[in-house]
Amino acid sequence: MEEKYRVVYNFKDLEDNNHVYLKDVKGKDIYPREGLKPSKVRIKELSTTKNKLGKILIEKIEEVQNQEIEKDEETEYKE
Repeated sequence: MEEKYRVVYNFKDLEDNNHVYLKDVKGKDIYPREGLKPSKVRIKELSTTKNKLGKILIEKIEEVQNQEIEKDEETEYKE
């Protein structure tokens, strides 16, 4: 299964004909777009600060979902 990433900061992918990714915009907020198979090096660049913007641009969706589940569990214990 192909890994998917959530866009956490708007960016233009300079290695994909300037394709625009937008945080919280359906259809523009998932990386990579359909048909694109980025290298592991490219994913690392975009998921760390080692890119031209110096910001984390994407995060793995699994990681985000797990963090949200942990937060929900913490809330349940506090109530």
